[in-house]
Amino acid sequence: MKKALIFQGGWEGHEPAEVAEILAGILKQETYEVDITDTLETLEKAELTGYDLIVPNWTQGTITKEQLQPLLDAVAAGTGLAGLHGGMGDSFRMAVDYQFMVGGQWVAHPGNEFVEYQVRILDQDHPLTEGINDFTVVSEQYYMHVDPAVKVHATTKFPISEGPHEANGEVEMPVVWTKRWGKGKVYYCSLGHVAKTVNMPEVITLMRNGMVWATR
Repeated sequence: MKKALIFQGGWEGHEPAEVAEILAGILKQETYEVDITDTLETLEKAELTGYDLIVPNWTQGTITKEQLQPLLDAVAAGTGLAGLHGGMGDSFRMAVDYQFMVGGQWVAHPGNEFVEYQVRILDQDHPLTEGINDFTVVSEQYYMHVDPAVKVHATTKFPISEGPHEANGEVEMPVVWTKRWGKGKVYYCSLGHVAKTVNMPEVITLMRNGMVWATR
């Protein structure tokens, strides 16, 4: 049986405990054994390489070197990493090594949480996105700073909401990407502002596929 660790916490506006339960439910349906923790001390005390998948769900916050290094090392050794929205893409803003591993960092969401935008699927033949059509979301639209090493599987178009970024013209912003960190596979999806958004059928499918794909 595969083992997964979800660590949840940070900014409460993203409903970390509720989202962690949704993600754990998906994994249990896939017959994973799932541990959920609400303290980063777990990262320095647990044997992280014993997990096949780690799911960060911790918006903002701070992480010590003693907590971060075991996470970096576990993924480099083959443990998968998968997560969504600010729970993985806006964690530990001062920890650049963490951002390097993840492959990007949130920087803005013009229009805040009430933007209607389209998610465009790029490769429907890929196991991550097979059978998923383009779909519309009403939520935060994440503007990300993105590692050029990532492989992009879904995008959204900016600008939709007004702002100084409009002066740059249209850009295709990654919504779903993958990359490698040593022997480990990394999966990220920028959707999922609150539990209601995570529960969208398309997001559930993307997270199910992504977590399974990233697992060692």
